[in-house]
Amino acid sequence: MTKVFPFAYDQRDLPNGLRLITVPLKFPHIVALYIVVNVGSRNETEEGKSGFAHLFEHMMFRGTEAYPPERYDAVLKQAGAAQNAYTDDDLTAYHTTFTREDLEAIVAMEADRFQNLQYAEEAFRTEARAVLAEYNKDSAEPFHLLHEKLREAAFERHPYQHTTMGFLRDVERMPELYEFSRDFHRRYYRPERTTIILAGDLTVEESRVIVERHWGEWERGDYEDAIPVAPPLRGPIDVTVDWPSATMPLLQIAYCTPAYSDASPVSASLDVLSYLYFSETSALYEDLVLKEQICDHFFGMNSDHIDPYLYVITARVKDASRIDEVKRKVAATIIAMQTEPVDERRLEIVKKHLRYAFAMRMDQTEGIAGLLARYVALRRTPETINELYEQYARVSAEDLRRAAREYFVEANRVTVELRYGV
Repeated sequence: MTKVFPFAYDQRDLPNGLRLITVPLKFPHIVALYIVVNVGSRNETEEGKSGFAHLFEHMMFRGTEAYPPERYDAVLKQAGAAQNAYTDDDLTAYHTTFTREDLEAIVAMEADRFQNLQYAEEAFRTEARAVLAEYNKDSAEPFHLLHEKLREAAFERHPYQHTTMGFLRDVERMPELYEFSRDFHRRYYRPERTTIILAGDLTVEESRVIVERHWGEWERGDYEDAIPVAPPLRGPIDVTVDWPSATMPLLQIAYCTPAYSDASPVSASLDVLSYLYFSETSALYEDLVLKEQICDHFFGMNSDHIDPYLYVITARVKDASRIDEVKRKVAATIIAMQTEPVDERRLEIVKKHLRYAFAMRMDQTEGIAGLLARYVALRRTPETINELYEQYARVSAEDLRRAAREYFVEANRVTVELRYGV
């Protein structure tokens, strides 16, 4: 079978541990740079110090001696570059899209801020207060609080217990932790934890020369993570959250599932189950949203993580009196997943659809680099995409039933309801 990631790429490790992945593309003039650092909420293991991976998404724009913020922004503006960053559970990613003529200038400037970041204590306090304001803004949205409470209930002694924003109590005391922030940066912003993705109108050789010139002297770190293993969930767990004003009830039903794997059919099976039973094409969606109109928002999703995480089914229910009805219909669907054979013809159609949908996302330079960044955070190589889609091609109806029977069980379940006037 043809590889789902169709582009030739070069993968090279520098002596300091930095990994460079170069993807020459035929789209003219444009280059996308993604810098993926393997640090997210998963790495925040110390009591009282959650949220620092996300904070550094802010701090990394505080500048250096050579490129203070004003000069940094001016270089990007002159290049017409588009730039942003994001933090997730397993990674922080910084990305810039620009014309190939500015390749060395942008790569050099990024190398400088990763190796020479500077910020005073007052600047740190300012950003920490900005993060608190961001947290408070997010908390005004019911879905945010719902998912926050789900993770708190589902994880014991594992840092996935908090979202990337961190616990509120920790965000509130962040401004006092300047010295710890310096330690955090020294631990995690190191070459052996970093992958550079360069995709676009360039060659492998020029990418190697430019990256080695500007990133080759970055000093390797020596910090070892001590990430605890989450104990098995002692479910079922049911949580009710009171929302202080009138809102439609929200429901999340989650099941603990294994870590991402491209070597077994489990991750692929969970994705296929999502499409078959909880997507907009599923019988349950048709029943809850289209026919009975009990919900106006419904889906189920597997989320790939380095460590075991959650399969989450989410519903927004129009009438609180019908929440139990939604739960019963979800439970009946899960029994069907575990007991009823999947039509082989439909299974093949779904597998082809998933492959086609993935391929359609690779229609421009930034999209290709962005897709790679997510998978590189899991395995540090684009090849994991091809290996995962080989699992999709091989997954059987029995693999689906096996996954449903093993993971969609009451001992693995956490349910959170958010309602007004509980």
